[in-house]
Amino acid sequence: MHLSEDKVEKAKIQTLLSGKYDSFDAIVTLHAGAGGTEACDWTDMLYRMYKMYCDKNGFKIKVLDALDGDGAGIKSITFEVDGENAYGFLKCEKGVHRLVRISPFDANARRHTSFASVEVMPKIEEKPDIEIRPEDLKVDTYRSSGAGGQHVNKTESAIRITHIPTGIVVACQNERSQVQNREMAMQMLYSKLVELEEEKEMQEMAKVRGEIKKIEWGSQIRSYVFCPYTLVKDHRTGYEDSNIASVMDGNIQGFINEYLKKAGF
Repeated sequence: MHLSEDKVEKAKIQTLLSGKYDSFDAIVTLHAGAGGTEACDWTDMLYRMYKMYCDKNGFKIKVLDALDGDGAGIKSITFEVDGENAYGFLKCEKGVHRLVRISPFDANARRHTSFASVEVMPKIEEKPDIEIRPEDLKVDTYRSSGAGGQHVNKTESAIRITHIPTGIVVACQNERSQVQNREMAMQMLYSKLVELEEEKEMQEMAKVRGEIKKIEWGSQIRSYVFCPYTLVKDHRTGYEDSNIASVMDGNIQGFINEYLKKAGF
């Protein structure tokens, strides 16, 4: 692609990033699906992919909460992504990601299928017109479990907040005090509620615009096949890349651009 064509393509993508929260920073959560160590390892691989994508795009990552797998990998991790249009780009990644490979944890070298889910929400700095009543919150404190400063494992500085009406749970353990962790957790809760409202708006749009009905948030969106062939395929757009090593090194912009164009954002 010539430089001028590349600039035109980038300009087209910029015009698609006109959503209410597209210019915001993002909060991303990865969850391992069923499958124990295999799924936790897949979640760790996805986290590495997103870290490398962010590095390539000048985005900064800050881990807010993490739970290690029992044997290897990550059960869940929540991280903040700061940068221009971080939410606008990363919202395209929301859904279930499927891995097919020969398991390195299987002595018989059998093929395994693993799943991990990706949640993405805009980081809301100012409190929107969403009321959160104190009586709707269940707040738990616990000891931080990750590597960190002197506060880790000594005091119950980590915070977990459950929003009873929606069942949404947010947690933060990486700040230095319980007060800071609570503030960040509340910000995540506001962001999550805003993201819930935006998802409802998208579902309404999909009803009106039949051509994007099959581009659904929260469903299995992409498969990463390492064996018996190599292919990464987005099930919403049909976009494919056979260079799976490149994709796992963070080169996912093609998938994101195609989704933005197909969904008409």
